[in-house]
Order: sequence, then structure tokens, then C-alpha cells
Amino acid sequence: MALEVGIDLGTANVLVYIKGKGIVIDEPSVVAVNKDTDEILAVGEEARQMLGRTPANIIAVKPLRDGVVSDYDITEKMLKYFIRKACGSGRFFKPRIMVCVPSGVTDVEKRAVREAAQLAGGKNVYLIEEPVAAAIGAGLDISKPDGVMVIDVGGGTTDIAVIALGGIVASNSVKMAGDKFDEAIVQYMRRNHKLYIGERTSEELKKKLGTAWPREEVLIAECRGRDLVSGLPKVVEVTSEEIMEALEEPLFTICEAAHSVLEQTPPELAADITNSGIVLTGGGAYLYGLDTRLAQRTGMNVRIAENPEQCVAIGTGKALGVLESIENNKLNTREPYL
Repeated sequence: MALEVGIDLGTANVLVYIKGKGIVIDEPSVVAVNKDTDEILAVGEEARQMLGRTPANIIAVKPLRDGVVSDYDITEKMLKYFIRKACGSGRFFKPRIMVCVPSGVTDVEKRAVREAAQLAGGKNVYLIEEPVAAAIGAGLDISKPDGVMVIDVGGGTTDIAVIALGGIVASNSVKMAGDKFDEAIVQYMRRNHKLYIGERTSEELKKKLGTAWPREEVLIAECRGRDLVSGLPKVVEVTSEEIMEALEEPLFTICEAAHSVLEQTPPELAADITNSGIVLTGGGAYLYGLDTRLAQRTGMNVRIAENPEQCVAIGTGKALGVLESIENNKLNTREPYL
């Protein structure tokens, strides 16, 4: 019997779910490449450690940007590495693979993901939209006529959908998520502190001080970078209030996108969501106060799913078990690639 594998091919992290085992891989979507020989030197966490620290002939690449494949060849090699690591390289039977994609991707982008997964070792490769996978992974029953609403804040995109009777009724996908949070912090530090910081430092600031709603107690942390005036190393103190100011634009965009999906939702389903509330998934769900801010903007109760970062991967893996009903309701975005 073929192994069933669900892959959350995220901009920030790749998570691999195997039926009967659960999440077996959760590593950054980063690949270290030797520019002179095109040799893959490291993948995942080992490659992430190299970000901003490599010599001239080695680059640490993120092959997915804004939720889609930006470097096809490296994505294929990265997928092959993770599939072999999860399933073993000596398997006779190729696994059946379900890969999630953002709800707003084009047919060309879907084909790139599907073919990369097939070349990486998949027997049959299926695609499923992220908010649907997130809903399944969060334990929501999407087969009922009652509407459910999911907001999945990932690394490259925020996917928002209202789902009923196994299908997406209204949805929106915006390229504002974890990576844009990091970029916003980098720009804020340049503008307000004349300090140049890298991706890893901005991500650490986001995790320590990131906030979408005022905290009861203001947090303070040191930030190390390069002074744009003198060119020398410099340390400044940053507050959680400053980081909230830095994140204002991407947070505003996400809240408005959620509001617009509710405006597109039929009144009967909107009434269901009033009762059931909105479920928040993805790594961005850990941002302090994001649920409160979304509740304030939408007027709905917002709750964070259990293990929000793993919901999409778990849902993607579980979807293979109910593939027939998913195909009947057209939840998968394309026919299987055979």
C-alpha cells in the first residue's frame, strides 16, 4: 500500500505529515547553494543558520516567495530531500502526496508545484487549497451546510475563506504575512533608528516583541545591527509599541481582507459564523493580540486553533483519506497528476 504524505509547502517552513505518524518534518524552507558548482550544500534548519553568514560563493536561498515557487529547480531538490528524509530513500513504492497551495495561485503556479512534487518522487500528486486544509487540520467539519471561516496567516500569504458543504463560498488571499512582518520591521529600524538589520534579527524581534494589539506591559529588547551613518556595529533598545507601529500596514491589510470576505458571504452563512466564530491558523496566529484585533475589526469571535502552525500540514495529510469526497466537492484545485 502506497504511503500517504501531506506536505505544507510554506514560504517560511516545510511541514511533512505521514499518515499514522503525524508531523515528521518541520524545517525552514531554505536551501544553501554553491554558486560556482550549483551543488546543494544544506537544506532546512542547517541552511537557515547560514542566512546572512555565508561567503561570496555560497548563497542561502528561499525558493518560495509569497506562497508560490520562485525557483523551480531548487524547490524540486528541496522537496526531494524532505520526501526522502520523511519516507526513506530505499522505498519501492512511491508515496501518494497532497500538497497545499494558497487559494489565489494561478494555473501556472499550481502546475509548477505539482510537477516539482512528482519529480521529487510522488506517485500521484494532488493539490488542496490552504484554507481548506487548515479547516480540516483544525478539526472543523467542513461537510456540513453550516458555514465556517478560517484565516490562515502563513509565511508568504494570508488565506481567508468561508467554507460550507465541502466547498469554498468566499475567499481572499493577500501577500501579507510573516515575511512581510519581517520586512516591515527591517524598514522601521532603518527609518527610525538608522540601523540596518538582517532577516534573522527582524524575525527574532517579531517573536519577542511582535504585537497586533496594545499589551498591558510594554516589553523592551536589545537589537543589534549596523549603524547606517557610521557603518559600525550598534545596539539599540526597541519596545513592543514600536514593533506594533512597524507592523501596522500589513496588519491593516489582513484585517481589511477578512472584512471583505465577510462582505461577500451570503447572510445565512454569515449568521453561522456569528455563532461559530472565526478560526485563526498558521504561524502568524502566535502574534500577540492578532485574534483580538481581528475580532475588533470583524465583530466576530476569533479563536486560535490548537497547534495553529501545524493545522495546514495535518489537514493536508488527512485530506488524502477523504480524497473522494474532496474531489466530488472540488476542494482540490486540480485533477491528480498521473
